[in-house]
Amino acid sequence: MKDNSTTTEPTYKTYILSNEWHSAIIGFFIGILMIAIYLWMASGFINLLLGLYHSYPNNWTHGAEGMIKDTVIILASFELIRVFQSYLLIGRVKVTFILDVALVVLIGELISLWYAEYNANEVLLSIFVITSLIALRIITTKFSPDCSEA
Repeated sequence: MKDNSTTTEPTYKTYILSNEWHSAIIGFFIGILMIAIYLWMASGFINLLLGLYHSYPNNWTHGAEGMIKDTVIILASFELIRVFQSYLLIGRVKVTFILDVALVVLIGELISLWYAEYNANEVLLSIFVITSLIALRIITTKFSPDCSEA
């Protein structure tokens, strides 16, 4: 009598490439994206400093407005790099990291509304979405499977 329970060879393939090749290709493309974001952030930082330098004596308020917007965009980029790094390290993306990126971007949008002519409905909608994301962030942190209870 033949025992089929010890065979581990599948009878069919559901993927074109092996898992190792798939991981290497994904890692390569994420690495390229990370390098592109690093270069974009470096150019943004240089542009931020040059803009502040040129706007200092005469138009400081406009320069500060641009600096705040650019800084929030750079912070959102840092959070995006964090998402990519978590994917490369643990093989998945944590929901909390995605919520962090969304929060930083939406808070940046709310700050940009401060300097622009804004509609009260836009501000209220932004505040509602940010509040909802904060609540989701708290819930996902509290009920995370990574969190061990002592």
